[in-house]
Amino acid sequence: MLGGAVAVLITGQITPIDAARAIDINVMLFLFGMFVVGEALVASGYLSSIAHRFFARAKNPDQVVLFILFGMGILSALLMNDTLAVIGTPLVLGLAAGRKMSPKLLLLTLAIAITTGSVMSPIGNPQNLLVAINSGMASPFVTFAVYLAVPTLLCLGVAWAVLRWFYKDEFLYREPEDEPAPPCDSHLTLLAKISLAIILLLAAVNIIASLFTGSMLVTLPLIAVGAALPILLFSKKRFAILRTIDWCTLVFFAAMFVLMESVWQTGFFQSLISGEMLSSVPLLLGTSIVLSQFISNVPFVALFQPLVMEAGSGTAQLMALAAGSTIAGNLTILGAASNVIIIQNAEKQGATLTFFEFMKVGLPLTVLQVLVYWGWLAVVG
Repeated sequence: MLGGAVAVLITGQITPIDAARAIDINVMLFLFGMFVVGEALVASGYLSSIAHRFFARAKNPDQVVLFILFGMGILSALLMNDTLAVIGTPLVLGLAAGRKMSPKLLLLTLAIAITTGSVMSPIGNPQNLLVAINSGMASPFVTFAVYLAVPTLLCLGVAWAVLRWFYKDEFLYREPEDEPAPPCDSHLTLLAKISLAIILLLAAVNIIASLFTGSMLVTLPLIAVGAALPILLFSKKRFAILRTIDWCTLVFFAAMFVLMESVWQTGFFQSLISGEMLSSVPLLLGTSIVLSQFISNVPFVALFQPLVMEAGSGTAQLMALAAGSTIAGNLTILGAASNVIIIQNAEKQGATLTFFEFMKVGLPLTVLQVLVYWGWLAVVG
């Protein structure tokens, strides 16, 4: 992405001033703040501790898979799916060893959980964030919840059924092994808890305000930066955290804004899109899933959302764009960056998933999930 941005600057396809203006500072601030909070949660050991207590209650393979699907799925709506991909990979590999279950099953479960669960929140993944901020949505938390929360929970249940079908033998009962609780950094854990509380409190304030006034009191970037401040101001590990946050993704986004603006200025992408494709929920879902396999879901939304807005399409169409571009990650490994993160981290520990092992489960699952979202958006839209 950075290579593409540099190329359009060098060749004069976009001016340096237009390139600077194209970078959405709101998105950059939000991602930076959330990455700081996510890294603190990892470094403190707090998330590992929560997961240990949570999964200790799972008595059989069905419960393990359901706990990952719904636990990680709901958590991804708050912490962004890429963060949970980093945190969750060693967690599920440890569960696979302790429960004598297939690491392939639990890696698939994790990937599907954080992709699907992130659909229902404006801060669940970067493409949802683009939809929420760039559409001028007055109450994104409420809107995403109304349009996408119920079908997302249904889709997590569908994922359990599909995984159970493909991995029948893995759901036979196995005696779990007791695992020691992971160590925690008490000071950083306290700051991480404060940061999480800030996110939840300000999200609740926005939800209540939007119900009464129709608008948010606190912008999404301010929520993320406000949550990061306790860590940046009071943690002795602030510089270590800043060194280890996902700077590559921040560079990716800055470069993506420049490159996509250059593509937009050519008019080439707009010429390929028909009016019906921008107004039809099923076509938006299908287009989002297919094209996201080739240019990734975030650049796709960056290019496609302005067209949806210009066409005067309603909220249901925007939600179809968000849902389709996100569940594209359930079709193939290349459909979401979180999938790649999971596979790369798993391979460092001697486990992996091939492209076709992923797609064998992902194809029927994605088709079923499209039907669920299509049906729900047809009702509420």
